[in-house]
Amino acid sequence: MNNKNLREEVLRISGVNPKKCMRCGKCSATCPAYDEMEYHPHQFVYMVESGDISSLLDSESLYRCLSCFACIDRCPRNVEPAKLVEAIRLSKIRKQGANHMTANDVPALLDEDMPQQAIVSAFRKYSK
Repeated sequence: MNNKNLREEVLRISGVNPKKCMRCGKCSATCPAYDEMEYHPHQFVYMVESGDISSLLDSESLYRCLSCFACIDRCPRNVEPAKLVEAIRLSKIRKQGANHMTANDVPALLDEDMPQQAIVSAFRKYSK
């Protein structure tokens, strides 16, 4: 899949319009994982807008994002960078063909420290 198709897929999955971003950096300033990320929330938005999806697919920043949505709360233009990160993660998983989970997979994932919401969320995301 080329970058244009990947960009269209990410935009379709996320429902985000990256052109609304005015690059103020408030999303990145709020991000609790900022120091751990190679690409910060405002950079994700810009890279998606410019079509540089392949760099994001190969970045560890995809897995450093906490999906806490602090960037969404802070954005004055409602750009929702975290939704772009989630869409890129999902695109990468689908590209690898590992996006399926069955109810039988859940017991192996249970851990007393893991919130049940995480398992339900994963099941919803990966059973599509």
